Amino acid sequence: MQTPLDAIHERLGATMTSFAGWQMPLRYGSETTEHLAVRRAAGLFDLSHMGEIAVTGPDAGAALDYALTGQISAVPPGRARYTMICAEDGGVLDDLVVYRQGKQEFLVIANASNTATVFGALTDRAAGYDAAVVDATQDYALIAVQGPAAAGILAPLAQLDPADPQLPELGAMKYYAGAFGTVAGREAWVARTGYTGEDGFEVYTRPQDAEHVWTALTAGGSGAGLVPAGLAARDTLRLEAGMPLYGNELGPDVTPFEAGLGRVVKFDKPGEFVGREALAARASAGPSRHLAGLTIESRRIARHGYPVLADGRTCGTVTSGAPSPTLGVPIAMAYLDRPPASLAGAVLAVGIRGEAVPADLTDLPFYSRRR
Repeated sequence: MQTPLDAIHERLGATMTSFAGWQMPLRYGSETTEHLAVRRAAGLFDLSHMGEIAVTGPDAGAALDYALTGQISAVPPGRARYTMICAEDGGVLDDLVVYRQGKQEFLVIANASNTATVFGALTDRAAGYDAAVVDATQDYALIAVQGPAAAGILAPLAQLDPADPQLPELGAMKYYAGAFGTVAGREAWVARTGYTGEDGFEVYTRPQDAEHVWTALTAGGSGAGLVPAGLAARDTLRLEAGMPLYGNELGPDVTPFEAGLGRVVKFDKPGEFVGREALAARASAGPSRHLAGLTIESRRIARHGYPVLADGRTCGTVTSGAPSPTLGVPIAMAYLDRPPASLAGAVLAVGIRGEAVPADLTDLPFYSRRR
């Protein structure tokens, strides 16, 4: 499938790749340049491959409380919640962002590869509740502007109509908040969310308005260092920020506790939820493996699936690895079979094509704009 911005990507000469059934821009030129632009100024991303699932009705909040690990009914209108949908055995089916757009209106954002799975699970779990579940992916284009200059670029183009009267302008919007309004004169849902470790916004608009909004943002950011950015930069940005990726750090064989995200499981919310018993057992027993950061002591890259070694013996597996344009060294995340603190004093390495390449344990995230 092509996104509504495909013609723009072609005009920009993007290198395209197939991802979850979508043709997506991998890079427009140098992925390092795109990455650093997001850290220093701003990048513009087409994320229209993400899944949007609308859950509405009098019992929408209760249905989502049962279906997901978070207490979604407690999210105020105009705010968002990061959460997960798990199987009965506690394995992660997907990690999600849920926006509450009104008293009875929620928008669930799923990873592109998992949209059908999430839609099916939500439909099944909402049975018996007075709630409608609709796959609305084709109703949206999603454009993200991310980086320290993002607010300054978007603010002149955005007119918000927030539920909160104390939100007079875009710059006052809190992180993980959203509002209806217009961008460049076109209707949109604007949220201060992202997947880069930087400040930024995600603009949900109608597919037929996507080119107009992208072009307006490009013009508005022309003097601020804004560049179009592809999936390659998005991946290195999220890796530096220590953000998990489904299929790498998250999957059906992983619970939120292994990923260090046990905080998204709300055992204190009223009622049952799918996976509660298994997740409670995991919380009590402790994680079976531990997500850790690694800095590689060479120019070689630790790729997904490479073994992690402690004193020559395998102690884990790399889940994500890439050069870090911000830090100037290769970095990786890995699952270890023991707590990282227990490896103090051990000689660590990553097995890269038969060679044990030295590595150092590194606190996650590798990069934080608050540092």
